[in-house]
Amino acid sequence: MTTVETDHSAPKSATHHALPDPGEAVPKLALPTVGVFFASLTAFVVSTVGYLNGWSPWWVTIPVNAAVTFVMFTVVHDASHYSISSTRWVNGLLGRLAWLFVGPVVAFPSFGYIHIQHHRHSNDDDQDPDTFASHGKWWQLPLRWSAVEYFYLRYYLPRARSRPVAEVAETLVMMALSVTGLIVAIVTGNLWALAVVFLFPQRIGLTILAWWFDWLPHHGLEDTQRTNRYRATRNRVGAEWVFTPVLLSQNYHLVHHLHPSVPFYRYLRTWKRNEEAYLERNAAISTVFGQQLNPDEFREWKELNGRLSKLLPVRMPARSSSPHGVLHRIPVASVDPITADSTMVTFAVPEELQDAFRFEPGQHVTVRTDLGGNGIRRNYSICAPATRAQLRIAVKHIPGGAFSSFVANELRAGDVLELMTPTGCFGTALHPLNRKHYVGLVAGSGITPVLSILATTLEVETESRFTLIYGNRTKESTMFRAELDRLEARYADRLEILHVLSGETLHTPELRGRIDRDKLNNWLTSTLSPASVDEWFICGPLDMTTAVHEVLTEHLVDSERMHLELFHGYGAAPVGDHEYDSATVTFKLSGQEYSYDLAPGDSILEGTLQVRADAPYACMGGACGTCRARLVDGKVEMDHNFALGQAELDAGYILTCQSHPTTPFVSVDFDG
Repeated sequence: MTTVETDHSAPKSATHHALPDPGEAVPKLALPTVGVFFASLTAFVVSTVGYLNGWSPWWVTIPVNAAVTFVMFTVVHDASHYSISSTRWVNGLLGRLAWLFVGPVVAFPSFGYIHIQHHRHSNDDDQDPDTFASHGKWWQLPLRWSAVEYFYLRYYLPRARSRPVAEVAETLVMMALSVTGLIVAIVTGNLWALAVVFLFPQRIGLTILAWWFDWLPHHGLEDTQRTNRYRATRNRVGAEWVFTPVLLSQNYHLVHHLHPSVPFYRYLRTWKRNEEAYLERNAAISTVFGQQLNPDEFREWKELNGRLSKLLPVRMPARSSSPHGVLHRIPVASVDPITADSTMVTFAVPEELQDAFRFEPGQHVTVRTDLGGNGIRRNYSICAPATRAQLRIAVKHIPGGAFSSFVANELRAGDVLELMTPTGCFGTALHPLNRKHYVGLVAGSGITPVLSILATTLEVETESRFTLIYGNRTKESTMFRAELDRLEARYADRLEILHVLSGETLHTPELRGRIDRDKLNNWLTSTLSPASVDEWFICGPLDMTTAVHEVLTEHLVDSERMHLELFHGYGAAPVGDHEYDSATVTFKLSGQEYSYDLAPGDSILEGTLQVRADAPYACMGGACGTCRARLVDGKVEMDHNFALGQAELDAGYILTCQSHPTTPFVSVDFDG
């Protein structure tokens, strides 16, 4: 039996301010960013048409189009972090369109990958693709800044083998089109026109961009994103009234690295929201003229400039107010396909039940419905962040499965299902000041509880990072692929996702196949050394979870740092394996106490259901923990236990569906 214990001890720096979330969710549509795109596009068209028709001289067209290149990069930049719109394709569309004015030698998705690597490895000479902008003699730097594509291709091409085929193909097409366009301009005698309209402005714009986005924020800082994310880049304060619009908010570049999904026009507001928390972490700050400020100096500077700031508290996830699982009739808000064989169901929890349906990351709910007169119960992990007022589950379609077939073919928004208040304890205690490294090893629908844990942890613990290794058959069968991409873009320097695919022949060789012993041993002896990982979350098929547990144990990972979640337990123990005597059972449920005589061999839950049909349960196999109760008196023996950790066992909790009395009298408390 694997034991699980969560660490409830608070970090030593308890006097520090917790760093709140930025308070800036990705908008449905970032109108300022869209406005920047269309304004730039209009300027380019007017300037270009004016030059080609002789209305505008070259010395007007070049600076105007150079400004277009510079400004369009902000659209590209926000699109690469999915911060233009919460609708994914909008970011891809605007990113690709704006990229045509910036650097069409490579493809927009390739730039997105390169830029995310910059976030993960800022100032790391070996892995940061943007260190070229800070290296070299002072007189060489402008030449380096003007050759951005060369340095990006030098970084990207050796890694192209591990990138998606479509992404690499798009880059090759863009390179071919760029070369073709240049040749056509030369052959047709239009090279000078192309140079004035695009080539000269683009070089000028890229040179300024490399200086503005790379050198100014990063040069001279020794810390990397991994060693100290508050000093891997800097803010430049002062004269915000002019520099914020001119620099398109990149004077607050530190805010962008801490919160990559915040749109550019909200950086200053985010800084003011969290200012004291940043200062306590010795954030890198300088004035617009390059004078370095420590936190005390900044506070003095701010006071002189009459600035005010405020702090808002962290929204910590709260547990359900219900002492045990209680069924309620809850309407369905929406039913949406995730993949060809899985569906997401979102519930519209009424206002009066919001407290009862609060949940912690990693918890699950029991769903009950009456299909053809036969009551069916199924247990599903909640796959939403615990910081959001949203309750949703993902249902994997099982051939012949009664409930999954019902969801796939019949369930509609507005239908009502019986839903039990959240139970389970797969997650771990979170604290805003934690600085931990978490690893998730999941396969298939095992992503559902870990998605909630991952998203909640990264939002609450702003110093922690997460590595997710996710096994599936193909990209198309990968549940929540788009949502994981958005999370990886939002938490670029703190989240890394490795997709292991067994049915993709062109997938990266190191990640092709299943999550097996060889891959695990390779990770554990290289990038995921057990000493560098604080907690492990394992969820998937029984064979995978067993193998992962065995390998981690062989590598001396403490069992208390391993959290396992199984979706299916075992059935009842074969008759004859144990002989139990009859016993008197007393139980407390919803504040009321009952007693009954339990027949020999029956579990406590089986007897309890004869008295109270609403007693909480789900899987009946020892896997979900819904039937958990505290043993008040007497002794029991459990057939199986896949749900309770050692801390819960030590506190006296049992799984009533697996428990048989071994003393004449037993008392349990479902409310405890």
